[in-house]
Amino acid sequence: MANYFKGLTGTVVTPLSPQYDEARQEWNRAIQKFPAVIVYCHNEKDVQNAVLWAGQRDICLRIRSGGHHYEGYSTGNQVLVIDLSEMSTIQLNEQAKCVTVQGGVNNSQMYRFLGSRGYPFPGGNCPTVGLSGFTLGGGWGYGCRYLGLGCDNLLELRLVNYKGEILTANIHKHADLFWACRGAGGGNFGIVVSMTFRLPQKIDQVTLIEMSYPNAPSAAQAGFLDTWQKWLVGLDIRMGMQASIYNSIEEGMAIFGRGLFYGSPQEAAVLLLPFSQTPGLTVTLQYLPFLEAIAIIEESYPESEKFKSTGRFVFKQYSPRELSQIADLIKERPVGSAFVSVSLYALGGAVSQVPWQNTAYFYRQASYIMLIQSVWTDNQYARANRAWVDERFQYLKTITKGSYVNFPYSPLANYERAYFGKNVPRLSAIKGSYDPCNIFCFPQSICSYDA
Repeated sequence: MANYFKGLTGTVVTPLSPQYDEARQEWNRAIQKFPAVIVYCHNEKDVQNAVLWAGQRDICLRIRSGGHHYEGYSTGNQVLVIDLSEMSTIQLNEQAKCVTVQGGVNNSQMYRFLGSRGYPFPGGNCPTVGLSGFTLGGGWGYGCRYLGLGCDNLLELRLVNYKGEILTANIHKHADLFWACRGAGGGNFGIVVSMTFRLPQKIDQVTLIEMSYPNAPSAAQAGFLDTWQKWLVGLDIRMGMQASIYNSIEEGMAIFGRGLFYGSPQEAAVLLLPFSQTPGLTVTLQYLPFLEAIAIIEESYPESEKFKSTGRFVFKQYSPRELSQIADLIKERPVGSAFVSVSLYALGGAVSQVPWQNTAYFYRQASYIMLIQSVWTDNQYARANRAWVDERFQYLKTITKGSYVNFPYSPLANYERAYFGKNVPRLSAIKGSYDPCNIFCFPQSICSYDA
């Protein structure tokens, strides 16, 4: 058995290793897969060795940074999982106004590194999400309307290709690969071992926003959705927000929203007047250093969950009837569900100012992302909860366009078109150029013309 794993370097975990059961787990505990081997890479050479080892044995590989892929495509049964989480070095170059991270750095590590030095960063909300997967899929966060998507702040990346070679991609070198890696999702073209980002301007403090409405009836939730869609029109780009209407076993029907405003509480209060004037809805503002605001946001995320969800793009203003139908989606929880929700992720601002042709992230002109989700705790209810999401998705797809690749959905028909829109032909050609043997293949990976 030892000879079988010869050639792998780093920390090698097999089904016989005492840490295997924990090592195989994804953040979404509803995903239960059993890899043949997991390699925790400590450097680029470990990654190269793992790619070559898999190729020599014709073993499928998966790439894992934070382990947050909603559908679990960063793992699998009888595959090699290449885990980058041990590659977590961050280097700051203030003179060049950039910051370089290894492929295993997560949101929390980046926030703490830059925030302690006075810099914000347009990362994601969940602390343990890998920065590489976040960025490669586009990269929505509270700062995206002001600072741009994660992929819009990417200046360069280093990638291990199917031959085990390291390629450097930017706007001057391997520009087509660089284009594709900004929005086409992780794992399609190789393994990103480092990324260099533009360094934002320092900021002293931000305004942390929280909105809540406990015991909100369905009509109030529909009214909130209406306020939201009108509020986004022409909104100050310094405002970023996520909001949810939900139905939980502990709180019943309710509304919650959270966001960051890159300005003062006084300015934020004026912008939030439509919500402040909504009966039953409470809005609170705190003026904090960026890092303190991020710490409060991170505290709300559990170490893991069991869930099914999917997110779609909204381009239209909904009628009162449609708003009521959306709110009605969560009136009844499926058996065993602890929490169901419809969540909204604000777009526009800097996101919409970049032409869709400039990166692989296609849906630039959407107003927001709408996500539907169910969370459960007992495995016996998994099928019922997945069916609940699937049923409601059938309605949501009639009133939305496309799907966000970082909120993936395994039953999607014509998934490439749903995720990447008109960018599919170019992405397929790039896939054929940079992965002609289809080494980086997984459910819903990009197909080349020759595949």
